[in-house]
Amino acid sequence: MSALRMLFLSVAGMILLGIGLTGFDKASWVLYLPLAFLTFAGITGVCPGLIFWSKLGFKNTPLACDLPKRKS
Repeated sequence: MSALRMLFLSVAGMILLGIGLTGFDKASWVLYLPLAFLTFAGITGVCPGLIFWSKLGFKNTPLACDLPKRKS
């Protein structure tokens, strides 16, 4: 599993934790949408938000981190 997928799942978990701490009956249904999209993206690797923004003309560039290469 990639780091980006783990990021999606951890953000979804934090949203779920926040909803759970405030009470499931008090949370608006709108708060469940990012939770569902991020969980879907974490499990399948397909991000609906990324597809949406790329269809609107924004560039889909990979994340670039200049991490030092490991010496083997």
